[in-house]
Amino acid sequence: MKLSQFKFELPEELLAKHPMKYRDESRLMVVHKDSDKIEHKQFKDILEYYDENDFFIFNDSRVFPARLFGHKEKTNADIEVFLLRELNPSQHLWDVLVNPARKIRIGNKLFFGENEELVAEVIDNTTSRGRTLRFLYDGPYEEFKRLLHLIGSTPIPDYLDRMAEPEDLERYQNIFARNEGAVVAPAAGLHFSRELMKRMKIKGVDFDFLTIHNGLGAYRDIDVEDLTKHKIDSEEIVITQEFCDNANKAKDRGSKICVVGTATMRAVETVVSTDGHLKPRDGWTNMFIFPPHEFLFADSMVTNFNMPYSTLLMMTCAFGGYEKIMNAYQVAIKEKYRFGAYGDAMLII
Repeated sequence: MKLSQFKFELPEELLAKHPMKYRDESRLMVVHKDSDKIEHKQFKDILEYYDENDFFIFNDSRVFPARLFGHKEKTNADIEVFLLRELNPSQHLWDVLVNPARKIRIGNKLFFGENEELVAEVIDNTTSRGRTLRFLYDGPYEEFKRLLHLIGSTPIPDYLDRMAEPEDLERYQNIFARNEGAVVAPAAGLHFSRELMKRMKIKGVDFDFLTIHNGLGAYRDIDVEDLTKHKIDSEEIVITQEFCDNANKAKDRGSKICVVGTATMRAVETVVSTDGHLKPRDGWTNMFIFPPHEFLFADSMVTNFNMPYSTLLMMTCAFGGYEKIMNAYQVAIKEKYRFGAYGDAMLII
């Protein structure tokens, strides 16, 4: 597959800039893999397609306030820092992106907070992901993290073209998020409300959680036409034995398996063995899934409507079929579905 095959024209007005008032009242396009059938529903109708003992797989990664606004020493120039990955908690070392990057040199000090409560020093300018900062903080680690949460801002996507607002603190987060480490929200899970989860339990639809910390790697621009030459950054995954036992039992009894989100699917496909069972993993994955790909575990998937040329669109096409999904996207544009993290959802079944 070539990069150019994932081009489509997305009208700017279809990019959802804000979330729906209620999580589960976004629209849901249902795409049937074994026919040309496409249905138009509300997201809260999703349980119509699942029965008792069917099994949903969610990502419980929690987004942290990864965007910091500060200034540089001496020049007082405004600096934006995006925290990518914590490298060493005891030394407060982080991989970060800095904007504007051209103004930053090794040894520069950066100040954050109204009273400059947090200070960082640039110690490396050469990493593939941007810069390495050391935060100069002598207090307890818990107090340092509290300061980060106090000063940091919700890292909503750049394409929203706005600053984070109070609503984003809650809505750019899944209701079941608990393991902190993501800088991008697992957006497919944003549609699940407490009411919908309660209805799942009442109906007897099972679910469990794995953890994959969504990073920026899957969202970087692809600069090669031949997709086999593209590499994405690794993302941390934690998949427990208990989760694997629950998921494998559902698979063995013939229940329908629904994976919620493309990152979650990447994690599942990383740990599935040739016999079709999941194995525990505490580590990393850099699996890049694009057509053709044989999926060994799930038979359905929930995803949002993603951007042109994105690895998320490529994963979706791999699961649903290239022509079927690209056609469904044209239907979505015609029917004015909302795109992006705060947009509507697609169920491929």
